[in-house]
Amino acid sequence: MHKLPGIKHLLEFVRTQNSTFDTASPTYRWWLLANVMIGTFMAVLDATIVNVGLPKIMASYGVGIDKIEWVLTAYMLSLAVMLPTSGWLADKFGYKRVYFFGLFLFTLGSFLCGMSPNEDILIFSRVIQGLGAGCLMPVGMAIITREFPPEQRGIALGFWSIASAASVSFGPLIGGYLVDNFSWPLIFDVNIPIGIGGMLATAIIQKEFRNKNLRSFDVVGFISVSIFLPVLLYALTEGNAATNSGGWHSPIILICFGIAALSFTIFLVNEFLVKEPLIDLRLLGNYNFGISALVMFIFGIGMFGSTFLIPLYLQNSMGYTAIQAGAVFLPLGFIQGFIAPVAGMFSDKVNPKIPIILGALLLAFSFYLNSSMSYQTELDYIMMTLYIRGLSMGLLFGPLTTISLLSIPRHKMAQASGISNVIRQVGGSFGVALLTSIFSSRITFHSQLYGEALQASSPVYQSVVSHLGSYVTSVTGNVGPTAVSQAKYILQSNLSKQAFIQSIDDDFMLAAIITLISAIPVFFLKGSKKKLQQNANQPPVAKQPSE
Repeated sequence: MHKLPGIKHLLEFVRTQNSTFDTASPTYRWWLLANVMIGTFMAVLDATIVNVGLPKIMASYGVGIDKIEWVLTAYMLSLAVMLPTSGWLADKFGYKRVYFFGLFLFTLGSFLCGMSPNEDILIFSRVIQGLGAGCLMPVGMAIITREFPPEQRGIALGFWSIASAASVSFGPLIGGYLVDNFSWPLIFDVNIPIGIGGMLATAIIQKEFRNKNLRSFDVVGFISVSIFLPVLLYALTEGNAATNSGGWHSPIILICFGIAALSFTIFLVNEFLVKEPLIDLRLLGNYNFGISALVMFIFGIGMFGSTFLIPLYLQNSMGYTAIQAGAVFLPLGFIQGFIAPVAGMFSDKVNPKIPIILGALLLAFSFYLNSSMSYQTELDYIMMTLYIRGLSMGLLFGPLTTISLLSIPRHKMAQASGISNVIRQVGGSFGVALLTSIFSSRITFHSQLYGEALQASSPVYQSVVSHLGSYVTSVTGNVGPTAVSQAKYILQSNLSKQAFIQSIDDDFMLAAIITLISAIPVFFLKGSKKKLQQNANQPPVAKQPSE
């Protein structure tokens, strides 16, 4: 019996594999785009497929939302930490190898997630997944921006967005089907065959590319940012956690904030003083790139921070099954996938600011509509908000990426794309922590508010309990004190549900305000048609020979 090839043989295969695709052929870059879309599909899929499974995971492990949110946050955090590092790794070891390794690490993490016996192992496995995704996204974007000329870059990034759009559509639906009909671990196992296919495609299609101007690795920057992000988000999420009796004044919370502030200070000072920083913050001095980064951060807080709210609302408040909750997201990705290439072509020819501003306004409007949901909200209303959201996301992503990279040199594309993705993921992680913390505090607030409104001596209260008692008697046959106790329980349960929904509405209102604020800096971007044409007519930098 032949032995299965080990990791060493697998990496050797990638190193020696010669692509059958001619890099001089016009079709090569499109095959490369398709290859990169596989990794993007996987990375985004696992950010969306998990949302519909959260209630079942919470029930399986017997934990609350303040603990299970780390299944989302751990993935986004490790991804954010890995994003700037992957640029250096790609420059040193080659873009093909790092992209392949990202696929392997992501697939391994998916396998471990499906085997996790408790929530702590699951969170750790999500960290491994995030490290793999952190290699895939910036390296994939850098490959696309390097291979496509400026006049085709907008439409290429638009098609690249189709991969994330497909994940947005099919991720919750696939996740819901697997959770309802099998078990929640399969929402992670589904990544394994996709990852294997992506690794094979990478080995066959991609030609190796390595930057000869290799910079040294910024150890201090890596350590300081790796401490700052998780410690800060831990403090934000634990401030209102049920397990933290001291609240925001708890010593552990104050210590975490202090460590985060110190680490962030060290990171900033180091990045501006070191010759070759982990994250070249000087790129933020580029006018378009700096403002776009600010827009992306604010946008990430509202958009990614609110992604888990709809599945929670539908399953915990409306009684939807996981697959029913996932099915409502199906049109979202289709709309985004259809609009994204159109917005990309429009931004290439006219002004990218127009679709960006329109997309931000529509996204904020969709969140505003979600802020008035109740336990009687009809499905058509919820679907309308998601239609608007799909349209807005299709308008936003491609043009914003295009305009941010207008004046970035080609040899800085990996760094720029890494910074862009870091800022978006950090914004998303911050948004999840912020909105979860506010969600928990608002549940307490509304529960106390509704509880104080119940006056046992009130004629209205006694009338409601009496009518509910008659209902209980007609349904169960119970009478007397038993029927009264069940009537009071029904009333209290209804108030608890209303407090839960009202807290979700408050979060959506905050997301709408944050997203609306993100549209303001867009007006200051420089992105005229003349500027685009000037960049398109610039002669491309000679590409370094591949290995």
